[in-house]
This record gives sequence, structure tokens and C-alpha cells, in this order.
Amino acid sequence: KLEMELAQLSMAGDIESLEMFMEEYGVTELSLDRLVHLSYDLMGLQSFFTVGEDEVRAWTVARGATAVQAAGAIHSDLAKGFIRAETISYNDLVALGGLAQARTAGKLRQEGKTYIMQDGDIINVKFNI
Repeated sequence: KLEMELAQLSMAGDIESLEMFMEEYGVTELSLDRLVHLSYDLMGLQSFFTVGEDEVRAWTVARGATAVQAAGAIHSDLAKGFIRAETISYNDLVALGGLAQARTAGKLRQEGKTYIMQDGDIINVKFNI
């Protein structure tokens, strides 16, 4: 019952109440989140993100996928015309306060085709067809 109530708070976006209840009951991770992480680990998968002005999207690739393979997961044309991928880790992006701040601070890495994607990377694929 507690997990169901916590999940409802999570889906409603009530993060403040969710964190309060989790702390009060000693819950460190929601069961659904734990299940997803374990499933990804067992299947050898990882996620990366693309960020637009009005959308953030998660993509799934095999652990060890290259930047060009990740680009292909988005669209085959991105893999065919791949030039490079602007990349930053999720943790670095949050620490810097956003994509604009990361760009200003020079923290976006320029990675080539053979770059091994890391779980939680945020990429912007540069391509030419």
C-alpha cells in the first residue's frame, strides 16, 4: 500500500511530499524504479537523452554502444550522416544548471563515431546528409 501511494505521488509530480514520505518510512528507492534499473542491467541496456527546446527524450541502446549507434537509434539518417555528437553527462548538466550554462562554460564534449556512450549521457548529434 505504501508503494502504491508513493507511486501516485510520483506520477502526480508531488516531489516534495514524495521525498518527505520516503524519508519518513526509510524508503531509498521506489520499487518500480528498482525494477527498471535491474531489468536494464540484466538485459545489458542503458539510456541516453536528447534535449530540445520543449522536449527531453530518453533513448535505449545496448551497453557499450558507440555514438554513431546511438544516433542510429534516433534515426537511421543521423547514423548515415554522422559528423560528431555534442555530449555531456546528466550529472554535469544538472551541476552546471542547464544546457546553456554548460555551453557557456565549455563543458560540452565533441565526440566522434567511436565514443562509447555512458548511461545518462545527453547528446546532440551533428550530421549532414
